[in-house]
Amino acid sequence: MRLQQGRDNTSSNELATFSKWILDVGDGKICEPNDGLADIEIPQELLISSFEDPIKAIVASTYPNLLENFQNVEFLQGKAILASTIEVEEKINHYVLDMIPKEKEYLSFDSIDRTDTSYNEAYEVLTPEIFSKLRTPGLPNHKIKLKVGTPIMLMRNLDQNDGLCNGTRLIVTRLANHIIEAKIMSGKNIGNIFYIPRMSMSPSESPWPFKLIRRQYPIIVSYTMTINKSQGQSLDSVGLYFPTPVFSHGQLYVAISRVTTKSGLKILIHENENAPSSTTTNVVYKEVFQSLS
Repeated sequence: MRLQQGRDNTSSNELATFSKWILDVGDGKICEPNDGLADIEIPQELLISSFEDPIKAIVASTYPNLLENFQNVEFLQGKAILASTIEVEEKINHYVLDMIPKEKEYLSFDSIDRTDTSYNEAYEVLTPEIFSKLRTPGLPNHKIKLKVGTPIMLMRNLDQNDGLCNGTRLIVTRLANHIIEAKIMSGKNIGNIFYIPRMSMSPSESPWPFKLIRRQYPIIVSYTMTINKSQGQSLDSVGLYFPTPVFSHGQLYVAISRVTTKSGLKILIHENENAPSSTTTNVVYKEVFQSLS
C-alpha cells in the first residue's frame, strides 16, 4: 500500500517484484527452510557498499545536502535512518547534531518515588551523577541536545485531539529555557505549532529496585529512530544501518516496509572493521502465522 502511494520512475513490473520481495521477507520465505533465523542476501541495487566511514555514508545517503536544508521541514519530514538498537540510534543522532551549529542542552531533574517503595538506606547514596546515567526504553535521557531544525519524536501522548501522540514527529522551531516550540512534520495536523513542556515520567516497568521519576521533555531526537519506533510511519527516504543484525521477529520486514518508493530505500550493512556486507539476518518465527490461522 505504501509503494502504491509513492511517486518515482519504477516500472509496474519492478514495483511488483519489489513488493513481493518485501512480503517474502516478512513471511520468512527467503532462504527456506529456516528455524526462525536466516541470513538473506540483500539486492545489490539497495546496498550502500562503498564507504570509509559507515555513519557518514548512511547520513549522506539519507540526508543529502543536510547543512543547506537542516531547517527545511519538507526536506526532513519524509526521511529517517532506522537502526535496530537504541545505542546505534543515539550514535548517529549525535553525529548529525555535531554537524549543525548552535546547540542547546537540557538536563533532567531526577528523583525516587518514595511513596512507591519501602525505605532503604542504600537510597541515600544515590547521587544525581548516578541518576543521570540511568537509561531505559520509554524514558527520555537525562541529557537532551537540541538545535533549531532538529526533528524530534514524542514519547508520550500530550493531546490526541491535536495529533500530539506518542510517535508523532515534529521539527524544533524555537528553544527557550523552560519550553520547546515545535511544528508537526506529518499527518493531518502538519504545520501546526505547539509548545512542549517538561513533564515528570517513570518507566512502566522499572529495571531498578526503585521507581525513578525523571522530569524532562518527553522527546527523543529522530534523525535516526529504532525500527520499533518507526512502526506506523510512511517515509520517502529510508536508510537502514545494520552494524549488528536485527534480533526480534519481523524487525527487518517492518524496516524495509516503511518506504513509499524502491528508490527511497538504501541499506548499509557492515561487519567488524567496517567491511561491507550484502547479507543480514532475518528473524521470522513461522509458528506465529500458524497460530493466527
